[in-house]
Amino acid sequence: MLQYRYDTQMLIEGKNLSEDAIRDYITKNIEGDCLLAVGDDELIKIHFHTNTPWKVLEYASTIGDIYDIVVENMERQENGLKG
Repeated sequence: MLQYRYDTQMLIEGKNLSEDAIRDYITKNIEGDCLLAVGDDELIKIHFHTNTPWKVLEYASTIGDIYDIVVENMERQENGLKG
C-alpha cells in the first residue's frame, strides 16, 4: 500500500511565480512527497504525491491559471488498472 495515493501534476501560468515559494508553501501546508516545482517566473510545473490533491489545486489556483491537470490514482495503477 502506498503512503500517498495520488500523483498530482499541473502547470501554473502567472506572473512573478517563484519555484522556492511554491515548494515552501506545499511542503509546509500539504502532506505528501516527491515534490517537484520547476519553471520560471511565468510558468511552473508541479508534480506531487499526496492524498489531498484538491489542496494542491486550490493553492495553485490562487497564484495563477492552472491547466494540463492530471491526478492519477497510483494504487489503481499498481494493481494494473487505469489510474
